[in-house]
Amino acid sequence: MFARTAFSTAVRAATRAPRLPSALPPRFLTAQQIRLLSQEVRTAIDRAIESSPVVLFMKGTPETPQCGFSRASIQILGMQGVDPQKFTAFNVLEDEDLRQGIKEYSEWPTIPQLYVDKEFIGGCDILMTMHQDGSLAKFLEEKGVLAPVEEEASEPPK
Repeated sequence: MFARTAFSTAVRAATRAPRLPSALPPRFLTAQQIRLLSQEVRTAIDRAIESSPVVLFMKGTPETPQCGFSRASIQILGMQGVDPQKFTAFNVLEDEDLRQGIKEYSEWPTIPQLYVDKEFIGGCDILMTMHQDGSLAKFLEEKGVLAPVEEEASEPPK
């Protein structure tokens, strides 16, 4: 799905760029330090984000997360009641172009990354904060991505 040729060429060119002399690393990356995200990888990520109302780029799969932050993100989405029919996860460990490309695409340095209705929400730290303060539940409900609540029978079984 992700071609490596153009992306790999951009990576090699960017890694040869001279580093800026500084005692502290720059807060924002300069044009020389940012690898160019190829149109092919950008288009593939666009399609992935459009594939479902809730999209998580993670290490591993929902069934077998490969890092604690990915596991925590899956648990939070599960506790919130996200509808499995409206959720898709992409394992960034399966494709290096995706793993690096998603960081550049979102301008967010860590994985996992959550998108809801094509909007970047954040990583595990943001999800955790939103979960704890109640704003995630409200947000997901407003977006209509929660699983329908099963109604209890009005009469107890006899």
